[in-house]
Amino acid sequence: MSSKISLSRYLVEQQRSKGHIPADLRLLLEVVARACKSISHAVNKGALGGVLGSAESENVQGEVQKKLDIIANEVLLEANEWGGHLAAMASEEMDSIYLVPNRYPQGEYLLLFDPLDGSSNIDVNVSIGTIFSVLKKPEGTSQDGTPSAPGVTEQDFLQPGKQQVAAGYCVYGPQTTLVLTVGDGVAMFTLDREQGSFVLTQENVQVPADTQEFAINMSNMRHWADPVRKYIDECLQGKEGPRGKDFNMRWIASMVADVHRILTRGGVFLYPWDKREPHKAGKLRLLYEANPMSWLIEQAGGASTNGHTRILDLQPGQLHERVSVVLGSRNEVERITQYHAEI
Repeated sequence: MSSKISLSRYLVEQQRSKGHIPADLRLLLEVVARACKSISHAVNKGALGGVLGSAESENVQGEVQKKLDIIANEVLLEANEWGGHLAAMASEEMDSIYLVPNRYPQGEYLLLFDPLDGSSNIDVNVSIGTIFSVLKKPEGTSQDGTPSAPGVTEQDFLQPGKQQVAAGYCVYGPQTTLVLTVGDGVAMFTLDREQGSFVLTQENVQVPADTQEFAINMSNMRHWADPVRKYIDECLQGKEGPRGKDFNMRWIASMVADVHRILTRGGVFLYPWDKREPHKAGKLRLLYEANPMSWLIEQAGGASTNGHTRILDLQPGQLHERVSVVLGSRNEVERITQYHAEI
């Protein structure tokens, strides 16, 4: 690129020239990006900042929280509560929604986030990240025909992923990279630490339709359903098998890092239902992880399903709903989805 385009300039052009986003959404995304910069600084300090290790507490899902989980959650809440763009927020780390305090102006958007995805990688210095999704607060009438209440409830967050107005993630790796969609393709921004701003480094990101890489936790193989086992078995057979080509396996145990690799060079990511907890539809959270990542992948030409249905068409039933996820290169996702239909 002949001249550096900052995230702010990119968003202004999305608002002013292309008309894809209103001013309030642009300002909200700039605040989220600033929060991600703060989290990146905390991550980079590591042991020097005293942020490594367990917080000796659990989140609503019963998972042990790391210190950085709590720090990242607080950074996002404090950065976004006062700007006047939001009505409420929801986080993987909180039991229920967080209403914007009355002392601040109320906006029309809802922000959902996984403040620090891949927590198991924090202490071993492997890439982790923040995932976020933006919805518009519903308007209209309640079931009895009366005007809807001015406040916000959990029900307002239970919207299908196809209704997102913005989604993205920030991966904290060798570079800090912000990946964003507002419904006009996918753009990547790299944090220029000298300038202190995110700079556009790639536009119109495209996921190749075919791939020879898959990402899955092979240690759970004995617990998988037959369609997933069939697909992976075929990949492992390589050139001698029905696929007629060799596959490589990649697994970082951080959805942000695995999806970033897929957006960069293709691949397919699977986090399927398994027999260990048969009453749960999957492991990943629909609202905080699956929906934003699925929209990014689709905007880049890929596909995302739960093995049966397009992720973005799913109607959430609860705030912390879980789901199976198969996303990435379109032809591979379609094959896996077909296997679920056949068996």
